[in-house]
Amino acid sequence: MATVVLIGTLDTKGAEYGFVRERLHAAGVDTVLVDCGTAGAPVIEPDVPASEVAAAVGADLAALTAAGDRGDAVTTMARGAEAVALRLHAEGRLDGLLAIGGSGGTSIASAAARALPIGVPKLIVSTMAASDTRPIIGESDLILAASVVDVAGLNSLSRRILANAAAAMAGMVSQPALERGADRPLIAASMFGVTTPSVTQAREQLEASGFEVLTFHMTGTGGRSMESLIDGGFVAGVLDVTTTELCDELVGGVLTAGPDRLTAAGRRGIPQAVSLGALDMVNFGPRETVPAAFDDRTLYVHNDQITLMRTTPEECAALGREVAAKLSAATGPTALFVPLRGVSMIAVEGGPFHDAAADEALFAAVREGVGPNVELIELDLDVNDPAFSKAMADWLEARLREAGA
Repeated sequence: MATVVLIGTLDTKGAEYGFVRERLHAAGVDTVLVDCGTAGAPVIEPDVPASEVAAAVGADLAALTAAGDRGDAVTTMARGAEAVALRLHAEGRLDGLLAIGGSGGTSIASAAARALPIGVPKLIVSTMAASDTRPIIGESDLILAASVVDVAGLNSLSRRILANAAAAMAGMVSQPALERGADRPLIAASMFGVTTPSVTQAREQLEASGFEVLTFHMTGTGGRSMESLIDGGFVAGVLDVTTTELCDELVGGVLTAGPDRLTAAGRRGIPQAVSLGALDMVNFGPRETVPAAFDDRTLYVHNDQITLMRTTPEECAALGREVAAKLSAATGPTALFVPLRGVSMIAVEGGPFHDAAADEALFAAVREGVGPNVELIELDLDVNDPAFSKAMADWLEARLREAGA
């Protein structure tokens, strides 16, 4: 029988957790109920009491409660929930994680969810599901479901939403095991809409050669997820065609992956074929959300949700220096492929983002900044030319074969 771990504050959400537990039991799923409440006695009896959760990180529940600092209590119980979830998973007593909560309960349960391996079902019914969810989800595969109404007792609407969540979790943990295919070396690849042809062609070539390619969409979260997977030692090599998130970090766009983008492969010492894909653009939301300071810039409405802004020569020079510095610090085989005829689908000659001066500033900074460890390969092609993607795939495959992959 599959087991779902329920993590919540049972001093305030006991009725909701009792309802969800009953629905899971009715679906043939076992449960472990973990209490993370610090404001009072639990409404229903937990399987793992709050005192045990606090003790998992060396804290005393009574002292935590007496202090009256809610922020510290939430932070401590989040760390404890993470420790308990990892222990239950290691013991084979966690096949899925389900939680219900407002901001505090979501913060606690999401810490545990983010710590669990990708592939373990994890679902939180939350009042925070319609907010900025990046801090909640992180690089995990956590699913957030909107509670619609506040999590404050059972009513006709909340019962239906919680019943749906229980049914979804029961289905996820009870599904037949996936047949495991033949193990193939993993490659992480970075893609954006304006570099899709290049990455698709390279992926198909590498897969035909016996590799498995995991493609990440460079939306900030995608870059962080890819870097995390590389850091975790899961991939043998990296096809980093699309480094566009560096633009958003530099200029203030909405799709930044943070300052550590383009560093994990270098730290791990694994082969990386890198290009300058989509360094011509900074991402914003709908046109009206673009800061007024950028009104005189070259803008391109990609769709009603995304507006792109062309990077300037000065910004491109800074991006070139950053790419060169990060790759020069790499400890493994590294090549930088420069597409002289356009770094994106819309930066080619005749395209809305074609800017020869900006491109040259980018290329010049790269040439000047790369260290001797970086193989600099300039091609008189645009990034989506089949010959360009083939050159990147050929180089990466050769380095992986040399490494025994």
